[in-house]
Amino acid sequence: MIVRILDDAQYELDDDNVEELEEHDKAMLDAMNAGDEEAFRTALEAVLVAVRANGKPVRAEDIRPSDLVVPNADATLEEVRSLLASEDSGVGPEDSGD
Repeated sequence: MIVRILDDAQYELDDDNVEELEEHDKAMLDAMNAGDEEAFRTALEAVLVAVRANGKPVRAEDIRPSDLVVPNADATLEEVRSLLASEDSGVGPEDSGD
C-alpha cells in the first residue's frame, strides 16, 4: 500500500501494517465526524507515526498513485473536512483537467 502524507512524502507499507493504519484512520474519521478537534489531533498523530514508523519512504522520482492520502500534522479538522468535501464533489488535484 502506498500512503501519501500531504506536504511530505509517500511511504510504502506492507500488508501487515494496513490493519493498524486502518484502525487509526477510523479513529481519525470518527473524531472528525464528531467534531472533536482534540481526538482528531491525537488520531492524526497516531496515523502519521504509524506510517512513518512502518513505511518505507518512496523516492521522490518514483511517481506512483497513492492508495491513501493523509493530511499533514498541521492540518485542522476543518481543513480536512474541506479536502474531503472537494474529493466527494469530484474536484481536486487529481481532477484538474491537466
